[in-house]
Amino acid sequence: MKKENLAIIEMLICATLWSIAGIFMKLLPWNGFAVAGLRSLIAGLTIAAYILIKGMRIIINRRTLITGVFTACVYTCFAVANKLTTAANAIVLQFTSPVFIVIFSALILKKRIRRSDALVVSFTLIGIALFFFDQLRPGYILGNFVAIAAGMFMAGMFMAVGELEGEQRFSGILIGQSLTFLVGLPFVIATRPEFTVISTLSILILGVFQLGISYVLYVESSKYCPPLACSLLGAAEPLLNPVWVLIFDGERPGIFALIGGVIVVVSITIWCVFGQEKASGDTGAAVGELSLHN
Repeated sequence: MKKENLAIIEMLICATLWSIAGIFMKLLPWNGFAVAGLRSLIAGLTIAAYILIKGMRIIINRRTLITGVFTACVYTCFAVANKLTTAANAIVLQFTSPVFIVIFSALILKKRIRRSDALVVSFTLIGIALFFFDQLRPGYILGNFVAIAAGMFMAGMFMAVGELEGEQRFSGILIGQSLTFLVGLPFVIATRPEFTVISTLSILILGVFQLGISYVLYVESSKYCPPLACSLLGAAEPLLNPVWVLIFDGERPGIFALIGGVIVVVSITIWCVFGQEKASGDTGAAVGELSLHN
């Protein structure tokens, strides 16, 4: 099998593993911070084992530390959001990270905003607004804001990871896992989560497969899988995530959230394609790195 074809298969498996986060987090009756911390502990050990087997170094410098901080914020916010709002809301609102890349690139890096960038920002904001018409209970609204924060932090993570290669990228991810565990540890101690058969299996699956092996597959596939293919295959995550939760947990997103989700996913996916075809040095050129997830 050609390396390119194998890389595409790896990326598809990776996106599928990412998509199971919602259902297994819903099965865990634990505090969101505790879930994030224990998931990252297991994922960090999985990635550390891979680094050891491959004989790679763990590099700690300014870039990997910045990447680690943003990564930890993404992992923590995503887990907490899943406890406060629906899985569909949490994943789709996090999927808005490309929009924040456009905004941050314009405000911080002074890069030019193209017409297509402005359009995707506008449509995405409309989609986000629709999420707040459903489940107007305070918990859901707070969860939606936490999920949006995850998207903002993910934008920062993408921009930081884009500067890393090889060992540095794995190091940044490992630092992120470690920081997430440290943030979640006090909540683990305070809440003392109960380890039943279901909860133990759930956290192991989340740590080893959903966040550990998936990241190994992502980094390996990104060597040969074209950035556009990574972006589009990665979009399977927000599509599959609510499906698993609906099938196995019965959680249904509201009609406004469904409409908003379609607007967000379709707008950003089309923009990814357009950005890859038209962009070179402006904000759209960053689209190819938009596959590193929660």
